[in-house]
Parts: sequence; C-alpha cells; structure tokens
Amino acid sequence: MDAVLLALASGFFFGAMTVALRIALRRHPAADLGAVVTTAVGLVVVSFAAALDPDTGELAHFRELAVFALAGVLAPGLSQILFMLAIREVGSSRASVVVGGAPLVGATLAILLLDEPLRGPLVLGALLIVVAGVLLAREPARPEHFRAVGLVFAAVATVLFSVRDVIVRWYSSEAALGSFEAAAASLAMGWLLMSAYAILSRREQPARELFRPALAAFVPAGAFFGLSYVLLFEAYYRGEVTIVSPLVATESLWTVLLSALILRRSELVGPRLVVGAALVVAGGALIGAYR
Repeated sequence: MDAVLLALASGFFFGAMTVALRIALRRHPAADLGAVVTTAVGLVVVSFAAALDPDTGELAHFRELAVFALAGVLAPGLSQILFMLAIREVGSSRASVVVGGAPLVGATLAILLLDEPLRGPLVLGALLIVVAGVLLAREPARPEHFRAVGLVFAAVATVLFSVRDVIVRWYSSEAALGSFEAAAASLAMGWLLMSAYAILSRREQPARELFRPALAAFVPAGAFFGLSYVLLFEAYYRGEVTIVSPLVATESLWTVLLSALILRRSELVGPRLVVGAALVVAGGALIGAYR
C-alpha cells in the first residue's frame, strides 16, 4: 500500500476517533484522563502491529528511539490533551476543521526545514484553508456547549501535530527502526507524559478514583487512534510531508460527515461547517497535488 492510500486511511480513522471522543466525553468529561486511556489503547494496537511485523527487530537504537520519543512529547503527548479539550469545548466537527489546517503548517515547516519546494498552488491552498477558518469563526449558530477557547486549543494542537510530522519525516529516511516501532516509541512517550500530567493535576484524589469504569467509553476512540497512528507513520516512511499531511487532513470532512450521521443535532452541523470542511480538504489537496 503506497503513501497516498495509507494517508487517506489514517485520515478516516482519525476522523472516527474524533467522533468517538466526543461521545466518550459526554459520559466522562475529564479530558486528561480520557487522553491517557485513549493513548494507552492506541499503544496496545500499535505494539500489536509491531509484534506482527516481520521486519521488527531489537530496539537497540537509542538515538532513534530518543528522536521518535521527542516527537511523542509533542504529539500525542501535549497535543492530545489539547485536542481533547478542544473537542469538549467546541465539539468534534469544529475541532476537526481547525486541525484540518495542519497541511498549511506542515507544508510551511517542510519548505523551511526540509527544502521541499514552494509552488503557486500552495498559496491558493493556504487561502482556501484561511477562508475555511473565517467561515468557522463567523458561524451564526453554534451548539450550547461551544466555548471559543476550544478553537485556540485546536489551533495549538494543530501546530504540535505538524511539528511531529516534520520530525518523523525528517528522521524516517535514515532510521533503522521500522515505522511500527517508531510509532510505538512515540505513543509510549506521549502516554507517559499524559499520565504524569493527570496524576500531578489530580494528586489530591485517591489513585483508585483516577480511572473509573466510565473511562471504558474511551476504548473505541483508542482503537481508532492506534490504527490511525500505524497508518500515519507508515505513510511518512514512504512519502513527503506535503503529500501525506493534506491527505490525512481529509479527517476534517470524515469527522463532519460522521458527526452529522451519528451526533446529529448536538453538533449543529450546518452549511457553513460543511463548506468549511470541504475548503480545508480542497486546500490540503492543492498543497499536496502540486508538491
């Protein structure tokens, strides 16, 4: 399977994860604990994939593990907590549309740091993503739970996602570690960071109360997250940031469609949101098609 199909599949599973997170947060609104559970389940999925991969070898490459662990501090470590907060405050659809702007950030970083080329369609794609952001910011109707700070959380998470992508792409060309091993190292570090944050921020609570039965609601989201991560790393091992990132950004459209189908009225998916998601995907496609 080439980078294009891998990236598209990763985008679909990321969109499914976003909707599953919104459903889980209704039962258990603790975003930090939900992030821990989601990442833990994702790590199990990635580790299972690594165990089945015949190319998986000994994890003896400390420098490589350190690089991918650094990527894990940024995403999913810090970014997943912010993304969970964004979903809780503005809903899955709106958070996803903001994160769909990742190709613009990723392409900019790739051009500056990886010497990937700047072309005219990149500018047009960037404009489409900006227009989508304006549409989202000027929505006349929003759900009752909407809080604007969630858009800020999503924007910062987007930058962290993009920096992670550039690090993974930059180092994957010379890494001896396989993509599944690299993904597992990244998720493991992210999970450790999120766990430390959750424990320190809730140190006055008894340990047995930190992980309640309601947190099982995050397991489906974790499974989708793990599948998305496996496909994402494999895509970056095969393709450039300006190819993979726009295709993964189709998660915005998948999230809006799945939200309209499953969450329905609670998300208030209106014409502006659908058009905004479509513009984000179109902008990302332009950025990637004329790399």
